[in-house]
Amino acid sequence: MSSPERIVALAEKVSSVTAAKMNTIHQITGSVRMLALNALIEANRAGQHGKGFAVVATEVKSISQAITDVAKELEQELAGSARDLSTLGRGLVDHVRGTRLADLALNMIEIIDRNLYERSCDVRWWATDAAVVDAIATPTAATARRASDRLAVILSSYTVYLDLWVIDASGTVIANGRPDRYPQAVGRSVAQGDIFRRALATRDGGEFVVGDIRTYDALAGSQAAVYATAIRENGETDGAPIGVLAVFFDWQPQAEAVVKGVRLSEEERARSRCLLLDSAGRVIAASDGKGILTETLRLDTQGAERGHLSAPDGTVTGFALTPGYETYDGLGWYGAIVQEPDPSLQGG
Repeated sequence: MSSPERIVALAEKVSSVTAAKMNTIHQITGSVRMLALNALIEANRAGQHGKGFAVVATEVKSISQAITDVAKELEQELAGSARDLSTLGRGLVDHVRGTRLADLALNMIEIIDRNLYERSCDVRWWATDAAVVDAIATPTAATARRASDRLAVILSSYTVYLDLWVIDASGTVIANGRPDRYPQAVGRSVAQGDIFRRALATRDGGEFVVGDIRTYDALAGSQAAVYATAIRENGETDGAPIGVLAVFFDWQPQAEAVVKGVRLSEEERARSRCLLLDSAGRVIAASDGKGILTETLRLDTQGAERGHLSAPDGTVTGFALTPGYETYDGLGWYGAIVQEPDPSLQGG
C-alpha cells in the first residue's frame, strides 16, 4: 500500500475507532445519569436524612453531563479532522494514481509512435525499389510480376504488414505482394481514395501520407494503418510522381500487444481499460477488446499533452498525447488508461 493510500486507511480507522469509543462513553455517561437520577429519587424519599446524598447525586449528574459535553466536542473535532485527513489522502491517491496512469499512457503511445515511424521509413524506401519503379514506368505483365515477387520477398521479412500495393497513376492496383492471399487487390481502382490522391500529390520522396485505422474488404476485413507515398521517375527523390506505393500495416495484433502489455498488476488490470485513441477520440485499440472503431472517448484535456482526469465516482483517466518520434510528428493520437477506483478504498 502506498503512503497516500495508507493515509486514507489510517484516517478511516481513526474515524471508525473514534465513533466506537464515543459511543461507549455515551453509554457509560447515560448509565451514570440514570444512577444519579435514581439516587435523587431515593434521597427525596428519605427526606431530611437523604439531603446529603442528594447533593452527591446532583454533583455526579453534573459531572456526567460535563463528560458528555466534552465527549461531543471531542467527537466533532476528531470526526472533522478524520474527514479532512481522508479527503487529503484521497486527493493524494488520485494524484499519484493519475500521474502513474498518465506515464503508462505515454509509454503506450511512444511504443506506437516508434513502430509507425518505421512504417513511414519503409514506404519511402520501398517506393524507390527498381522493380517497383519499373512496374510503373514500363507497365507489362512481366514487370508487374517482378514487382509482385519483390514485394513478396519484402513481406517475408517484414511480418508486420498485411500487403503492399503498387498503384499506377490512374489509381489501378497493378501488383501486390500477396496475390495468393489477396487476389482481389490487383485490378482494383482506388482512384477516388483519399490516400491515393494525397500520396500522388506529395512534393518529393521525403513525404508520405497516412490513413485512419479501418477495416479493408480487399484484405479480408482486416484492420490496417495505411502508409503511402508517390513512386517517382527513376526512383529519384525529386522525380515526377508516376504512381503510388501503399503499405498496409497489420494494425490489430500490433496494437493489441501494446494495450495488453501495459505494466499493471492483475488487480489493477481487472478494473482498467488501456486504450489508443485517434485524433477524433475514436477507440482504435482497447485492452478489453470493446468499442474498437465504434466507440468515441472525449477527453477534456484543456490543452494539456499529458495528465489525468478524475470522475465523481472515483474513476481516474490518465492520458498522453503522441509526442512523435525522430522525424515522425505523430498523428494527434492519445494513449489513455481508464481505471475504476480500488474497492478497498471505497466507503468509510
